[in-house]
Amino acid sequence: MMGRVILLFGIMTGLLMLVGYAIGSLFGSPLTAVELSLAMALFMNLITYLYSDKIVLSMCGARIVSEAEYPRLHRIVERVANAANIPKPKVAVIDSNAPNAFATGRGPGRSVVAVTRGLMSILNEDEIEAVIGHEITHIKNRDILVSTIAATLAGAISYLAFLGRWGILWGAGERRRDEGSIVAALLAAILAPIAATLVQLAISREREYGADEGGAKITGKPMSLANALIKISGAKNAGLTLNVNPSTSHMWIVNPLRGSTLEELFSTHPPVEKRVERLKKIAREMGIYYM
Repeated sequence: MMGRVILLFGIMTGLLMLVGYAIGSLFGSPLTAVELSLAMALFMNLITYLYSDKIVLSMCGARIVSEAEYPRLHRIVERVANAANIPKPKVAVIDSNAPNAFATGRGPGRSVVAVTRGLMSILNEDEIEAVIGHEITHIKNRDILVSTIAATLAGAISYLAFLGRWGILWGAGERRRDEGSIVAALLAAILAPIAATLVQLAISREREYGADEGGAKITGKPMSLANALIKISGAKNAGLTLNVNPSTSHMWIVNPLRGSTLEELFSTHPPVEKRVERLKKIAREMGIYYM
């Protein structure tokens, strides 16, 4: 699975080079255009990465809670963190009846697991533990770092596309270009950001599969995770939705936003049905049988 993610990163890097060459030629310096766009995207995403825990908790209305307030939740998080051999993350709760959860932070040692009140009321303890296992796998795998790298590359491509559209509109490099280079730059400016977004979403979906598998193996409860996903998705479909910023949708264990007919292609998450089927396969491989 990691090999697939590396391949996707390679595709994004290739897109960056191609669009940089096509659009940078309008300004007479493809390399400079790539370097400028990459630096801008890196700076913005570095800030997000360094302060992701505080930013995301604030955006989602999550509150850090003490062990005295939520002893059972803290006990579950500590048990799973010990099984994963990482420091216990901080624990946060979101005041919402919609069941869901996410993890944030730079990695083990500075991380937070957040759950909604709805998750604790709708799921049983095994299912909550399985969800926590999924989130702790994200922390252990440093998926925030992975998503930040993907966002940096996608952001750089978007900046290049903006430069290209600006250059075409205002006639940059009029003497240096021919009709072919204009068409190439225009196609790159329009198509490259779309392709980069699709690859970025594919990376996000791969990390979700990886967290499902890792969480199932850490807790030894793949079917509890499958049941939890079904319950969370069912609650969303029944109208129990979270009022969250769409930019945080990739962080939740189930996308909290309602989908459309193109949901699978443009979603940050794989379909719950496919995740459940994979978890059933993992259960069989672990010798766990179910009805």
